[in-house]
Amino acid sequence: MVFDVRFLPNPHFVPEFRKLTGLDPAVAAYVRKFPQTKEFIDRVTELLLYLLPHYVEEGKSYLTVAFGCTGGQHRSVMMVEEITAKLMRAGYQVKALHRDIPR
Repeated sequence: MVFDVRFLPNPHFVPEFRKLTGLDPAVAAYVRKFPQTKEFIDRVTELLLYLLPHYVEEGKSYLTVAFGCTGGQHRSVMMVEEITAKLMRAGYQVKALHRDIPR
């Protein structure tokens, strides 16, 4: 599953956030402050919590979920961290990978 989060305001255009990533608490707080961010996180979490038991029931050993944004540094990183935390609290084993941070 791939989710495009380019609809969220881009921290890249905030000068003090440009060289940071979504792992930085200030960047995460910036992205999180928008109502559409909270709603998106809630809706995606609800979808995944609905789907995951069905994948398990079908014998699937993993599900890959990706979040994409323009540079892969801010919004998508924050989103991975948020969704990972929610799924782990629900008892799922989650592996987070931020493919574009090393760039």
